[in-house]
Amino acid sequence: VQLQASGGGLVQAGGSLTLSCTASERTFGSYGLGWFRQAPGKEREFVATIIRSGSTSYYVNSVKGRFTIARDNARNTVYLQMNNLKPEDTGVYYCAARSAGWGSFRTADYDWWGQGTLVTVSS
Repeated sequence: VQLQASGGGLVQAGGSLTLSCTASERTFGSYGLGWFRQAPGKEREFVATIIRSGSTSYYVNSVKGRFTIARDNARNTVYLQMNNLKPEDTGVYYCAARSAGWGSFRTADYDWWGQGTLVTVSS
């Protein structure tokens, strides 16, 4: 499975961005999906995950109420809508997919990763 992430960029604090990640496989709809991020000098961390149906999602506490993960299985695409961005949200954002249909906050549970897209939030 190939995942292609896009939508990153430079935004001022308080602004918004929407990340997209498109998969190459028609079986995309059966996968659990997640977004992770990695700030400079830090480990990759969980941001959000969504189950295969899209009916349930989970977030790291620091983004709750600001970020929304959603998926469009017909378009093989997962989104991360990010509002009220803060400088601490800066990092490379990665989408990931796992063959199991439920989500996970653990990087080790994912089978495929996108290349990452850089988000920079200025203060």
